[in-house]
Amino acid sequence: MAVNYELAKRYAAEQFLKLALYLIERNPDKNFIKLLNLLDKIAQRGEHHQQIRALKQSYLDNPVIGQYLKKLTEIAPSYKTGLLVNFLINASLLGIPYQYKMAEELGVMVPWAILLDPISICNLKCRGCWAGQYSKSDTLAYQTIDRIISEAKELGIYFIIFSGGEPTLYPDLLKLCQKHSDVGFVMFTNGTLIDREMVDQMVETGNLSPAISLEGFKESTDHRRGQGVYDQVMELMDRLREKGVVFGSSITVNRDNAEELFAGDDFIDLMVKKGAAYTWSFHYIPIGSDPDLELMITPGQRSMLARRVPELRKEKPLFILDFWNDGTYSGGCIAGGRRYFHINARGDVEPCAFVHFAADNIKGKSLKEVLQNPLFKAYQERQPFNENLMLPCPIIDNPLALREMVAETGAAPTHRGADGILQNKVANRLERIAGEWAEKARPILEERLAKPDSQYNSL
Repeated sequence: MAVNYELAKRYAAEQFLKLALYLIERNPDKNFIKLLNLLDKIAQRGEHHQQIRALKQSYLDNPVIGQYLKKLTEIAPSYKTGLLVNFLINASLLGIPYQYKMAEELGVMVPWAILLDPISICNLKCRGCWAGQYSKSDTLAYQTIDRIISEAKELGIYFIIFSGGEPTLYPDLLKLCQKHSDVGFVMFTNGTLIDREMVDQMVETGNLSPAISLEGFKESTDHRRGQGVYDQVMELMDRLREKGVVFGSSITVNRDNAEELFAGDDFIDLMVKKGAAYTWSFHYIPIGSDPDLELMITPGQRSMLARRVPELRKEKPLFILDFWNDGTYSGGCIAGGRRYFHINARGDVEPCAFVHFAADNIKGKSLKEVLQNPLFKAYQERQPFNENLMLPCPIIDNPLALREMVAETGAAPTHRGADGILQNKVANRLERIAGEWAEKARPILEERLAKPDSQYNSL
């Protein structure tokens, strides 16, 4: 009976979303607020009510949201019934309450998303790649990934992110998406291997969104990724837009390209013009291949991002996520199984993509078992790592916390050299940078707290 009830509830929610999309396409200005009011009545968690009401106020105050909604008319029908339903209904509206219910039963947090590397090999050799020191021979078997996704759904997790390596080199990637048609998938990809045939397969499947890596414009991108990569990505974005695929970009902000990406409008305008629905912005972390602390953004540049990105969200029809300046909206660090974690291609269960230490491995163990690992528990006992949520990260903002957690849990580095981030020279430099950022972050926190949309989010 319980199963039938859950199926009926999910079916009703899916039908509601499909109706909502239809009405928004016909008359977004007239119907969007009505739909938000109805959604507010059926939401199950307190933070969902807060988010819906904040979105309603933002829509009334900000015409950009209306522009963003009109993009729905450009999306392929398969993505409307696939990715949007999976993400908004399965992963969020119904998934999140069930995750919290399961967390109570398990005694540890159940995440909202899993970042998973099917394969470690890549066709490019990007300078400073965060995954550049993983073994290039590691691959997760199809049966293992299939099991992970099936077990994730049993816990209410319907959002899976593929990384690598280059995930498009994994031969069964689309087969997994097709089998798990009720899951929303995103993949971080360099985009150079996505040909016309693969685009057509993605349109047919309808639940996989590529987040395509860029460093800025042509010179910056080709300098890090290789000659000709930028032009390939631009051509791919045009093809994806024409076919109605929901896609975004993924950028690594470093000392050399921060102003190019965010000080002006040009790069963001390019993403809007190309049809990107979102941009994931990551601050450079000195890990992986040839880590370079000189590439880390300065506290002044981070301050610029912290003020500029919220402005862009109000001005541009592009959803921008700013890691790690969005800690005030996520309630601090979301890693370590709190709301997400990482499984690399060897099966090591890491707290996040940038913390290359593990105390467990998914091979031969269930998802429920590895969520209980001591490193995740150490994370969750300390989160948030700082009362100032502008300092969420245990690597660049609170480096002492990471050293303590690794020491007390016996977590092992997942590749050679991963523990270099804990050693004296690097550790001391990270502490100094964290201290400088803490001074600049305090007034930014106070500015955000003073605004009506500053409610901390429990995701």
